[in-house]
Amino acid sequence: MVTLDPGAFSHRLDLMTPVATPDGQGGATITYAFLARAWARVEPLSVSSSEEANGETFRVTHEIWLRARGDLVPGMRLVRGGRIFRLAGFRDPDETGRYTVCRCEEERP
Repeated sequence: MVTLDPGAFSHRLDLMTPVATPDGQGGATITYAFLARAWARVEPLSVSSSEEANGETFRVTHEIWLRARGDLVPGMRLVRGGRIFRLAGFRDPDETGRYTVCRCEEERP
Protein backbone atom coordinates (compact mmCIF):
# COMPACT_ATOMS: atom_id res chain seq x y z
CA MET A 1 0.00 0.00 0.00
CA VAL A 2 1.30 3.44 -0.99
CA THR A 3 1.33 6.04 1.78
CA LEU A 4 1.85 9.67 0.92
CA ASP A 5 2.17 12.71 3.09
CA PRO A 6 -0.85 14.94 2.31
CA GLY A 7 1.65 17.81 1.95
CA ALA A 8 3.09 16.07 -1.13
CA PHE A 9 0.01 17.20 -3.09
CA SER A 10 1.29 20.76 -3.30
CA HIS A 11 0.52 21.74 -6.91
CA ARG A 12 -2.91 23.04 -7.95
CA LEU A 13 -3.63 21.85 -11.51
CA ASP A 14 -6.52 22.39 -13.92
CA LEU A 15 -7.77 19.27 -15.67
CA MET A 16 -8.72 20.11 -19.25
CA THR A 17 -10.69 17.87 -21.62
CA PRO A 18 -10.39 18.01 -25.43
CA VAL A 19 -13.37 19.36 -27.37
CA ALA A 20 -13.65 18.88 -31.13
CA THR A 21 -15.34 21.73 -33.03
CA PRO A 22 -16.21 21.13 -36.72
CA ASP A 23 -14.17 23.42 -38.97
CA GLY A 24 -16.72 23.45 -41.81
CA GLN A 25 -14.44 21.53 -44.17
CA GLY A 26 -14.92 18.01 -42.84
CA GLY A 27 -12.28 18.28 -40.14
CA ALA A 28 -12.26 19.57 -36.60
CA THR A 29 -10.38 22.03 -34.44
CA ILE A 30 -9.38 20.73 -31.02
CA THR A 31 -9.71 23.09 -28.08
CA TYR A 32 -9.62 22.31 -24.37
CA ALA A 33 -12.34 22.97 -21.82
CA PHE A 34 -11.91 23.18 -18.04
CA LEU A 35 -13.19 20.05 -16.28
CA ALA A 36 -11.89 20.24 -12.70
CA ARG A 37 -9.22 21.66 -10.42
CA ALA A 38 -7.17 19.23 -8.33
CA TRP A 39 -4.26 19.13 -5.91
CA ALA A 40 -1.41 17.03 -7.28
CA ARG A 41 2.11 15.79 -6.73
CA VAL A 42 4.32 16.49 -9.77
CA GLU A 43 7.50 14.43 -10.26
CA PRO A 44 9.84 14.99 -13.23
CA LEU A 45 11.00 11.64 -14.64
CA SER A 46 13.18 12.10 -17.68
CA VAL A 47 14.47 14.41 -20.38
CA SER A 48 15.36 13.16 -23.83
CA SER A 49 16.45 14.96 -26.96
CA SER A 50 16.15 14.28 -30.65
CA GLU A 51 16.95 16.07 -33.88
CA GLU A 52 14.14 17.30 -36.07
CA ALA A 53 13.99 19.59 -39.08
CA ASN A 54 14.09 22.74 -36.94
CA GLY A 55 16.97 21.51 -34.80
CA GLU A 56 17.18 19.74 -31.48
CA THR A 57 13.95 19.14 -29.52
CA PHE A 58 13.58 18.04 -25.92
CA ARG A 59 10.93 15.78 -24.41
CA VAL A 60 10.25 16.04 -20.68
CA THR A 61 8.12 13.42 -18.95
CA HIS A 62 6.47 13.59 -15.55
CA GLU A 63 4.43 11.45 -13.21
CA ILE A 64 1.56 13.40 -11.73
CA TRP A 65 -0.23 11.92 -8.72
CA LEU A 66 -3.89 12.78 -8.16
CA ARG A 67 -6.50 11.50 -5.80
CA ALA A 68 -8.41 8.74 -7.63
CA ARG A 69 -10.54 9.87 -10.58
CA GLY A 70 -12.74 7.80 -12.85
CA ASP A 71 -13.07 10.37 -15.66
CA LEU A 72 -9.52 10.44 -17.06
CA VAL A 73 -8.75 9.58 -20.68
CA PRO A 74 -5.49 9.86 -22.64
CA GLY A 75 -5.26 13.18 -24.47
CA MET A 76 -6.50 15.29 -21.57
CA ARG A 77 -4.26 18.02 -20.21
CA LEU A 78 -3.19 19.07 -16.76
CA VAL A 79 -2.32 22.77 -16.68
CA ARG A 80 -0.45 24.85 -14.11
CA GLY A 81 0.11 28.46 -15.09
CA GLY A 82 1.90 28.40 -18.45
CA ARG A 83 2.89 24.72 -18.14
CA ILE A 84 0.88 22.09 -20.02
CA PHE A 85 1.14 18.36 -19.31
CA ARG A 86 -0.45 16.02 -21.88
CA LEU A 87 -1.91 12.88 -20.29
CA ALA A 88 -0.50 9.81 -22.07
CA GLY A 89 -1.68 7.12 -19.65
CA PHE A 90 -2.53 6.47 -16.03
CA ARG A 91 -2.63 3.73 -13.41
CA ASP A 92 -3.66 2.94 -9.85
CA PRO A 93 -0.25 2.51 -8.12
CA ASP A 94 -1.39 0.02 -5.48
CA GLU A 95 -4.85 -1.00 -6.76
CA THR A 96 -6.65 0.43 -3.73
CA GLY A 97 -8.60 3.11 -5.63
CA ARG A 98 -7.06 5.93 -3.58
CA TYR A 99 -4.65 7.48 -6.09
CA THR A 100 -4.17 7.80 -9.83
CA VAL A 101 -0.67 8.22 -11.24
CA CYS A 102 -0.68 9.96 -14.62
CA ARG A 103 2.19 9.57 -17.06
CA CYS A 104 2.47 12.93 -18.82
CA GLU A 105 4.62 14.71 -21.35
CA GLU A 106 5.19 18.42 -20.94
CA GLU A 107 4.16 20.36 -24.05
CA ARG A 108 6.08 23.39 -25.19
CA PRO A 109 3.97 26.24 -26.64
